Amino acid sequence: MLTIYPAAERFSFDRGWLRGSHSFAFGEYQDESNMAFGPMRVCNDDFIAPGRGFGAHPHSDMEIISIVLSGALRHEDSMGNVAVSTYGGIQRMSAGSGVIHTEHNASDEEEVNLLQLWFTPHTRGLKPSYEAITYDTDLLAGQLLPVVTPQGGEGQAFIHQDMTVYLSRLQSGETLHFTQTAERKVFLFVIEGSLMVHGQELNTRDTARIEAEEQLGLTAGQPVFFMLVDLPE
Repeated sequence: MLTIYPAAERFSFDRGWLRGSHSFAFGEYQDESNMAFGPMRVCNDDFIAPGRGFGAHPHSDMEIISIVLSGALRHEDSMGNVAVSTYGGIQRMSAGSGVIHTEHNASDEEEVNLLQLWFTPHTRGLKPSYEAITYDTDLLAGQLLPVVTPQGGEGQAFIHQDMTVYLSRLQSGETLHFTQTAERKVFLFVIEGSLMVHGQELNTRDTARIEAEEQLGLTAGQPVFFMLVDLPE
């Protein structure tokens, strides 16, 4: 079963310094029917103005992934970590038993765009941890590149959950196949371009939630950059 969520139908906002869209209930957007998809709790598409950001705030028992699409994102936390990530960079924070952090646009001139994803961990009360990794953007071409995994490793952020985040770029007409067990779920996010899935088209910033499908055919209708998240129940 494939359910498409068009970009125009998601909750969107513009506060001047921050604009974006939420795929799940978050902040002022409350919807009891749209709280999560498996362990996936948040998918926020954020654009932060130059020199602006989120002040110090706490988190606990959540795996927080920030994928930088353009610009520069600066992170600082109560564990002493400070990092700046650009395109090709991913930040992972396991909030665990509790952590305080800030997130800001590191540039005074350029907007930063990021996807921020939250997932419930497999275990509560973990020791908080953080990492900033980079992946080779050239490796996105023609394949599903794992960038967040339960194992971690070179070019991959580690996560405390049985799931994987993939990124990919395909040229027009190019096809990938993804196989999984029918008990798992898939979340798709088209960052730019268009993607055909089971005869249905997803365009820029559209998302899809897929359940009970063992085989997926993913074909670029036009050059496409997209994210695929493989999730447990």
